[in-house]
Amino acid sequence: MDRWEDHVIDGSQRRRIRRLAALGVGVLLASLLTPTHTAQAQPDPAPAVGKASFSKPAAFDVTAPLRDVARTARRSVAPTPPQLPEERGPRLSDRGHTTDKAVQAKKPPRTIGGTTANFEGLSNQDNFNVLGGRVNPPDPVGDVGPNHYVEMVNLVFGVYSKTGRLLLGPLALGDLWAGFAVDECTEHSGDPVVLYDQRADRWILTQFTTRGSDYPNEPANLFYNCIAISTTGDPTGSYYRYAFNTGYNFPDYPKYGIWGDSYLITTREFGTVDPSVYGIGVYGLERDRMIAGDPDARAVSYLLQEGRVPLNLIGDGLLPADADGPKPPPAGSPAPIVGTQDDGAGYGATFDAVNVWEFSVTWNAAPTASIGLKTQLPTAGFDSVFPCQPTARDCLPQPGITNRDQYLDVLSYRQRPTWRLAYRTFGSYESMVTNQSVEALPGQAGVRWWELRRDKRGNYTIHQEGTFAPNDTVNRWMGSIAQDRKGNIALGFSVVNGTDVYPGIRYTGRLAGDRRGELTLGEATVVNGTAAQTSLNSRWGDYSSMNVDPVDDCTFWYVNEYYTQAGAAQAPNGNGWQTRIASFRLPGC
Repeated sequence: MDRWEDHVIDGSQRRRIRRLAALGVGVLLASLLTPTHTAQAQPDPAPAVGKASFSKPAAFDVTAPLRDVARTARRSVAPTPPQLPEERGPRLSDRGHTTDKAVQAKKPPRTIGGTTANFEGLSNQDNFNVLGGRVNPPDPVGDVGPNHYVEMVNLVFGVYSKTGRLLLGPLALGDLWAGFAVDECTEHSGDPVVLYDQRADRWILTQFTTRGSDYPNEPANLFYNCIAISTTGDPTGSYYRYAFNTGYNFPDYPKYGIWGDSYLITTREFGTVDPSVYGIGVYGLERDRMIAGDPDARAVSYLLQEGRVPLNLIGDGLLPADADGPKPPPAGSPAPIVGTQDDGAGYGATFDAVNVWEFSVTWNAAPTASIGLKTQLPTAGFDSVFPCQPTARDCLPQPGITNRDQYLDVLSYRQRPTWRLAYRTFGSYESMVTNQSVEALPGQAGVRWWELRRDKRGNYTIHQEGTFAPNDTVNRWMGSIAQDRKGNIALGFSVVNGTDVYPGIRYTGRLAGDRRGELTLGEATVVNGTAAQTSLNSRWGDYSSMNVDPVDDCTFWYVNEYYTQAGAAQAPNGNGWQTRIASFRLPGC
């Protein structure tokens, strides 16, 4: 695989981008009762966000049913290793532990129920079988519909029944765009996202493009967000395909959300022709026209560019709201776009906070759009910079591993929350939950989670927050969080320690009426790991996905990666990751 070297932001916020370097393949009872936080007045003038840019698709078409495409999917006669660029960005050095002011260091007092569905998902062996090579990290993501679960990873995807029967795939990501007019979309590029649009009964499958990212060693090239939307509720059927270009900015780490009449995207954009460019791209896509297969569906974009916007307000990424449940957001309401900041992370933040932007689009004959920083919500203190060495990715020990180059990446140093910003309207208020990996206790990773609320007047508060980190030597990180229709919260995450816990998957939760800031329902296991990752690039994640079943609006579905002895034995390069898909419910829903 190819590796992006550091995108460094020093104390003066100057950037330098180093070019690709070739590598081989393989590639809370101790919790505080958290008070409701109110907005703090902005310490700086409103950031200059620039003008909205409206555009139409670079290309559009309609596929044959995927179930038919699968029979003729392209395979290399002589397989070549897949390519996967490393996520760009700074890697920060630890300056010592700062006490987490919302840590839940004791195990929850109650128990949580077990899984209902629990089956094997995609693996790096699928990459080898389909593409002739392995990659790392997997970026596991999925979503659930009335009858299916769709999973995407780097660099393949598949469709399952809800009992775990594989109905389609594994197919290479590029197979979804085979024959498309934008040839870059036909490549197996990665950073996939899949969402089920419950109100439209449609599936959204996406990836970015990477051709041109080695400029000037290769010709300059436009980049694209490649988006496929099912024409019906059947994910094995036909798709409308769209490509929206991002100019010469590489759209790293794309994250998607479903809002009222827009699909939302956020990206971390790095200039290639102009390497001085860094910022967060925010996009709105014309949802109604895309669902109808209109080739003229419009897009609007902003670039929140460093230099115009203080770096702490955009960090390493923002998450767009992704609406769960059958009720849409209030008509005409702006979409929340959320980030986080740590005052110890070197981006200029003077306090720990959740930053809330609002993004609005009106899709009329003369469309309009706006984006602005709505508020900064001070949080209980947290420490996002983990004591990693020899590099900032070598963080979490594994059983039997003595070479620190094989420790796992915690990714907490990224100044951003982790997929998703799960939104739900409850009538009298709107609620959003998200999470981030942190150093919860000295040398121990935990998951900081937040519930934000927006009231009828449009004001935001942190309704509750906590850091899940029982003091048992187990690192918990790479989480994803969501709410069911009752307001109960479920959090899934990775686990590992240096003695007896191999990389595995667990979950916990709380009921809506429980004491704020605590995950009260114990901890359950999706699957225990039985082997370590032994590759030297340390990559883990970069995300996982917690989603809610649209059939009952109660059942949670979670996907993440883990390791087994059998999987590890298949991968001589140490990248034998597997994924697991599981469902469960919380009491009272």
